[in-house]
Amino acid sequence: MTEPVHISPEFIAAGLKGLCPRCGAPTLFAGVARFAPACPNCGLEFAKFNVDDGPAAFLTLGIGTIISIAAITLELTVSPPFWVHFLIWTPVALLSVIGSLRVAKAMLILAEYRNDAREGRIRGDAPEDRR
Repeated sequence: MTEPVHISPEFIAAGLKGLCPRCGAPTLFAGVARFAPACPNCGLEFAKFNVDDGPAAFLTLGIGTIISIAAITLELTVSPPFWVHFLIWTPVALLSVIGSLRVAKAMLILAEYRNDAREGRIRGDAPEDRR
């Protein structure tokens, strides 16, 4: 049986601030949601971590569900014109996904670093298994 994952306050703080998982310097990002190639403080290469689009898919589904419920509720209670929905929900969706994507990617890199995660292999595929 596996131990449950506990999200500690420092884990959330590292995600919010974009901290390097090794040294804790705020050097993880080089853009809005783009990672720096490496930490200038300790030299940890961020490119070796496999973060890709996993967080984006989950965030889009989760935030999209919340926004859809809110938009339907607004429509059923107030019935505003279409352009009001467009003006409200487009920026809310964009800001929510982009803002949370940055945090989710940083937290995923921290989790990969702490757990020494790497690509899965089938037994016998690794060179050390062939001896």
